[in-house]
Amino acid sequence: MRETELRELLEAIAAGTTNQAEAIERLRGLPFEEVGDFATIDSHRELRCGFPEVMLGEEKTVEQCRAIAAKLAGGGGILLATRLDEEKAAAVLEAVPDAEYFPMARLVRRIPEGAHDGVVMSGPVAVVSAGTSDLPVAEEAVLTAESMGMSVNRVYDVGVAGLHRLLAHREELDSMAVVIVVAGMEGALPSVVGGMISPPIIAVPTSVGYGVAQGGFAALLGMLSSCASGVMVVNIDNGFGAGCAAARIARIRKEGT
Repeated sequence: MRETELRELLEAIAAGTTNQAEAIERLRGLPFEEVGDFATIDSHRELRCGFPEVMLGEEKTVEQCRAIAAKLAGGGGILLATRLDEEKAAAVLEAVPDAEYFPMARLVRRIPEGAHDGVVMSGPVAVVSAGTSDLPVAEEAVLTAESMGMSVNRVYDVGVAGLHRLLAHREELDSMAVVIVVAGMEGALPSVVGGMISPPIIAVPTSVGYGVAQGGFAALLGMLSSCASGVMVVNIDNGFGAGCAAARIARIRKEGT
């Protein structure tokens, strides 16, 4: 249940257009609902955190993905399911036909009309990628941030091997509420961006790189060791986590919410 729906329900009770039995029935799914013997859906999360529970598709079976997605989408709100291969995505789309699959990001998403009503952000987020090979993680961050109500600017393939490409976007990046920087190899790009602009920087190491890059571990250590003050770092390939963090930073809590 979304906050706007709860407010409408309380107003209906106060106005006498909804009785107690009807209200109880609408609230019966709070705060959680079981799906088979393998999942327990947190249907209260949007009220607490501002965004509903998201499904991680990795290590789940096709049928588990289908059933969980159907339950998550059942309330008519936003659906976000990450790390889905084509088979799992097809099962989710069968359960939620109005959703859309984004193969590069391995993500299925549904954003109903009006889903972001009442959501106020302090500004847009820019998602910056060092190279084209980093785009799957960058796109996961983009689609996640959009799902949470953010406007997103893409600035792709501007790594430190050709620094002039990044400098051409300095003013744009400095106008953002948050900047997400996605990079593999040695992970140097967040330090450069962090030394150029004032908005918060969220660094995302990717598993792109040869040999001693160690599947993103070298980039992770480089970002954690950044000489640019205040750079925040999420886990390797965690575009979803970066998109969530950006939305939490930028979201403006209105008085009374």
